[in-house]
Amino acid sequence: MTLAAGTELATATNEHLANISNTLIYSAMAVYTLAFFAYIAEWLFGSRSRVGRTAAALTTGAEKAKGAPAVTVKKAGGTAVLERPKVVVRASAGARDVPDGPGAHGGDEQGDLYGRIAISLTVLAFLIHLGGVVARAASVERAPWGNMYEFNITFSTVAVGVYLTLLALKKNIRWLGLFLITTVLLDLGIAVTVLYTASDQLVPALHSYWLYIHVSTAILCGAVFYVGAVGTLLYLFKDSYETKLENGGTPGRFATSFLERLPASSSLDKFSYRINAAVFPLWTFTIIAGAIWAESAWGRYWGWDPKETWAFITWVAYACYLHARATAGWKGRKAAYLALIAFGCWLFNYYGVNIFVSGKHSYAGV
Repeated sequence: MTLAAGTELATATNEHLANISNTLIYSAMAVYTLAFFAYIAEWLFGSRSRVGRTAAALTTGAEKAKGAPAVTVKKAGGTAVLERPKVVVRASAGARDVPDGPGAHGGDEQGDLYGRIAISLTVLAFLIHLGGVVARAASVERAPWGNMYEFNITFSTVAVGVYLTLLALKKNIRWLGLFLITTVLLDLGIAVTVLYTASDQLVPALHSYWLYIHVSTAILCGAVFYVGAVGTLLYLFKDSYETKLENGGTPGRFATSFLERLPASSSLDKFSYRINAAVFPLWTFTIIAGAIWAESAWGRYWGWDPKETWAFITWVAYACYLHARATAGWKGRKAAYLALIAFGCWLFNYYGVNIFVSGKHSYAGV
């Protein structure tokens, strides 16, 4: 009787910690909202007088390409030196030799101040958010990703952590902040409403140390894939903008004010490629780890369960993207479409399979 009671106490949910976790998650959402408005202020009140670099570069390049002489003859003492004019052209397929934009702040002190406030609020929200995830884990003394609610709050924490880590490494990606925080708020909103599941113990099949290895790497991969997907989407907008300018078109005022502040399309393309390429080996490991866990839990490494199938489809999609991106003829928009399709496969593997498809991985808790 005493042993049974002790076992029950060991597996019981600590409701106090569970409530603290919920409070911290809602508090993080409130601070993220403040950060969201600070990012908006950075974009709105940053100087517009320093944009126009892309237009200037492409216009200058077009003029030189049309009217400039093939070579310039220059006298150097008694020797004639031939100098080729510097013409702005496509550096490679899908890329142009144009400068990066000044960033969301527009290159002035007021916009930069709002941006620094936004980053500070993001750091504060991240710490509160992380506290909520840790409290959720402590309430049941296990990894905090046993159902879709827990996966969502952990996934968004890691996504913000990836963003802040890149900033700490002196990567100029503050332009990503507004898009990141917007989707984090949407993710948490869905988590606390549609996906919310009371703190509880795991189903027996999930009682394994592989839960810490397999699912944690899946969350990290998803967060990094998300950052790459945002860069890819912005690349498509910036590339269309540059193409329109290159062809003599006149983009709208809003598009000019917004897109001119982003990095050049070639920079966004390289950023997304490097992000996806860096995390792809970890996604490969995630699938292998899942197969090893499946053999331990169900006696077979692979059974074409819907979750396994879509994890493999996602792997194939990203492999095709990386192969295509490494081939000169597929740089640019074609490869970008493949990257977005691959991330769409990852999203369906998580949301679609968990909610709409039944299988051995049906632990959504919805």
